[in-house]
Order: sequence, then structure tokens, then C-alpha cells
Amino acid sequence: MTEIYHPRRSVLYVPASNDKALAKIAQLSCDAVIIDLEDASSPADKIAARGKLAKIFADADRRCEMIVRINALSSEWGADDLLAAASCDPDGILLPKVDTPRDLLEAGDMLDDNFAPDSVKLWAMIETPKALLNIGAIAELGRDPASRLDCFVAGTNDLIKDTGVLATPDRRYLVPWLMQMVLAARAGGLDMLDGVANDFRDLDAFARECTESAAMGFDGKTLIHPAQIEAANRAFVPTAQAVAEARAVKDAFSLAENAGKAVIALNGRMVERLHLTQAEKLLAKAAAIGA
Repeated sequence: MTEIYHPRRSVLYVPASNDKALAKIAQLSCDAVIIDLEDASSPADKIAARGKLAKIFADADRRCEMIVRINALSSEWGADDLLAAASCDPDGILLPKVDTPRDLLEAGDMLDDNFAPDSVKLWAMIETPKALLNIGAIAELGRDPASRLDCFVAGTNDLIKDTGVLATPDRRYLVPWLMQMVLAARAGGLDMLDGVANDFRDLDAFARECTESAAMGFDGKTLIHPAQIEAANRAFVPTAQAVAEARAVKDAFSLAENAGKAVIALNGRMVERLHLTQAEKLLAKAAAIGA
């Protein structure tokens, strides 16, 4: 497999205006951080927060992925946020309030026009009813390298606010939409990150939510507090049994007698090439995180 796997089990929001939190990034074991210019900054502080980006990236050791969440392009800060973020050469720029494919195409055009390197990817918040209605078309951009789209992020708090559904501990009213996001992300070849859990003190409940999220097919979880990192990392690691089974599938297809076969028998069950693809992806994930 030539595709590089980026672990995104734990993705921590860090306010661009919080110097104390920023100073701790190098000590954290999360897979990625999102430097937040949007929700974490009041309107009066947004320009000052943007002005700190260059120093934040200059001082960072870049041992994990670094993403910048900008303000919506439709806002008075969005366009300048995008260009300032791109100049820092982040791993990605997270666009909030994405409603249609056009939002991502416009952002991609701005990056291209300003000669941002291809390595600067776009992440999209799925947090509005309109985004859910258009999610199939949005996800299709993931198959077009020119769009830069790389990852979806569930914005569950905004979905709850905009739809009026009841926020329950088991997220029963959100689950249908979360599964729709996972399905669309897979169709577009994108990573899919679950939304945040607001009560960072109840780590037992958070761990259960991470386990359920992994079972639903999410690649990782967005976090609001460093205390949540360990549980997220643990929940999204392939089990030893899964790794062993994946290795067995790969080894079986590599045997000379199975060369070119579309279907083989392994331990009394039928195994197809699609299972080989799944196995290789799981093994790449396990190798990347040292599992």
C-alpha cells in the first residue's frame, strides 16, 4: 500500500488564544491538535488570535499533525484566516459551517491562487442540517485530489443546537446522522472524526462513548481536554486479535499457491481480496501507532 496512514485517534482542540494550553502541546500524546480560531475566540479577540499563528507554528516541534480551524469563509474573518493559516504550512485547515461542495471548492481555489503547497489539506466540519442533506456530494470531493479534502469532523453540538434534538447520554437521536457521516466518508475515501464530549470530568462515560464511536466506524474522536487523550487512544487501537487475523489474511494471499486468486479458504472460511485490502489497512494503522 502506497497510501500513508495518519493516526487520528485523538484530535485535541487548542484555543489559539490560550498560551498556557499551547505551551503543553509538545508534552501531549494526542495524534493531532486543532489550533482553534473559531469557537475558542470571541469576536473581539479573533484578529489577535490569528496574529499568533505564525509564532505558534514556528515554535512547534510538529511531532503530531497540526490543523487550524478558521472562521467560516462567509464571516468577516474567514478569508484572512485561511490565508494566514496556509502561510504557516499546517497539515490541514478545518472549515466550519460547510454546507455544500462549493464551500470547499472556493477554499481550495483560494489556496491554489496563493500557491499553498498540496500538502495543506482541507478538513470539513459536518455540523449543519444543510451539510447532512448534501453530505454525499461533499464527500465525493474526497475522490478528487484537486479539492484537497481529507477528513470530516462531526460537529455534534451545533447539530443539536440547530435541529433541537434532545442531547442524551447514549446520543440516540444523533446516531442516525453519525452513521450517515461515516457512510459518506467511506464513500469519499475520507477519515471521519467523532464530535466532542462536553463533560471532560466524566472519563468513564467518555471511554464508553469512544468505544461506541470506534464500533460505528469512526477513525477517532475530537477532544476538548488533555484528560480525554488516553481513553481515545486506547479505544481506536486495533486489538491484538484483529491484528493477528489481518496478518494471517495477508500471509495467506502471499503464498505462491494463492497468487492471482480472488477468493481463498482460510481457517474454514471464505476470504476475498476485499478482506486483504481491509487487512492491509488495519496492519498499516497498527504499525503507525505501534500496536
